[in-house]
Amino acid sequence: MKKLLILLTLVFSIKLSAQDVIFSQNFLVPETLSSSFTGAIRSSKMGSVHKSQWRNTGFKTSSNYVYFDTWFERYKTGLGINFLNHTESASSYKFNQVNLNYAMAFQISNTWFFRPSISAGFGMKNYGFQNLLLEDQINVNNSNINTSSIDPLLLKEERTFFDFNASILFNNEDSWVGVTIKHLNKPNISLTENGNVPLDLFISAHSKYLIPIFDNYRNDFRGMSKLYLLTNFMMQGKFNRLDIGTQYIVDNQFSLGILASTIPFKNTEETSLISSISAFAGVKWMGFRFGYSYDMNTTKLFNTGGIHEFSVAYDFNINIRELDRYKCIPFF
Repeated sequence: MKKLLILLTLVFSIKLSAQDVIFSQNFLVPETLSSSFTGAIRSSKMGSVHKSQWRNTGFKTSSNYVYFDTWFERYKTGLGINFLNHTESASSYKFNQVNLNYAMAFQISNTWFFRPSISAGFGMKNYGFQNLLLEDQINVNNSNINTSSIDPLLLKEERTFFDFNASILFNNEDSWVGVTIKHLNKPNISLTENGNVPLDLFISAHSKYLIPIFDNYRNDFRGMSKLYLLTNFMMQGKFNRLDIGTQYIVDNQFSLGILASTIPFKNTEETSLISSISAFAGVKWMGFRFGYSYDMNTTKLFNTGGIHEFSVAYDFNINIRELDRYKCIPFF
């Protein structure tokens, strides 16, 4: 029975953790999408995102993302660092990763720029097997519990690996489109000593396109408003997802958006085309950017508590956008 519980825990953990953490606010905090946003405002910026998922169930998960990056105008390069923490209550699974990011910017036309980037770091997965009691740890003669076990899974409760990613981004003063590929080296995440379980490539193709008909449209708030089309297609192993929606920005101070998460390539007949609807809002104040989003589940899962995300960021020297806006990537 104990072995069966271990096996179920292992399979459940690997199934969930094999997919990268996806933040609903990736268009409010685009650093979670691509390392090409490193130094994107030609100055320094920092921020964090907290994600709480399925709080009303036994499968509650929590994810935290923190970043800082800066820009070196002389070399047209950006440097940054980010840290990701993810925990799952049901399996005691924990994942931590720290990455260093490097991006460059090249002007390829009068209005378009090209920003390639690389990101490298170390990840650590911990499956919490130290909390399990195995059969050979129980001494039935005197009811004592041994601290050691011959089970190979217990000996490999933690896995550390090197990770390498790359991104490209094309942008003008209004729109951008990019591709990110993570885990290019396919790191081994096996828990056994001689096992080899390569982490699947994570591919993301994302864009933010300004709908011209609404450009600089005068609205009821007497400010300038813009409407964007948002897309983000993701694929990792058998997992695929397409987020599509819109973002409405008022006077570059307030932002409202909605995204539908779809599964374009179904793995089973029971798979829903639309898995969730996400609504998000953002506000800028004195260099700060605040965001909140809520994901409403549209599948057969009920009373999950949804997914809540909170973000806060700070842009240093924010006036640089007014001085030379065309070289900066538009994002809110």
